[in-house]
Amino acid sequence: MEKQLNSMDINDILEHLPHRYPFLLVDKVVDYEAGKYLTGIKNVSYNEPQFTGHFPQKPILPGVLVIEALAQATGILAYKSTDSKPSENSLYYLVGIDKARFKRPVNPGEQLVLKVEVVKNMRGVWKFNAEATVDEQLVASAELMCAERDA
Repeated sequence: MEKQLNSMDINDILEHLPHRYPFLLVDKVVDYEAGKYLTGIKNVSYNEPQFTGHFPQKPILPGVLVIEALAQATGILAYKSTDSKPSENSLYYLVGIDKARFKRPVNPGEQLVLKVEVVKNMRGVWKFNAEATVDEQLVASAELMCAERDA
């Protein structure tokens, strides 16, 4: 029997992330399992504001935004895993980045696939393995940590 995918459209994502334009970096979730993993999509468009300055002669998505997209995916998974949503009182914050590596630039017109997997959750601090790919080619990886904190 084929596994049923758990997906999220942009409206579901907006309920599970406090981010908004121009800083919402997850367009779609194609699959997730609470407490385990999430696979999301970031469509990279030339119309995004960072490309006017990074770099005008050869636009590439800044590596920090690749990491931020992965961090947003961890936030969605943490909320889904605790059956909660962002509120005025608390948010998940990025609290750690370890072993970040960048393999190749990400260009406008490409689709970034975001894969995050829970390593552990200890006292509300979540640790994830995270990878971003384009056309099944690794572009970045990191160990990310997020934690729920008072807003």
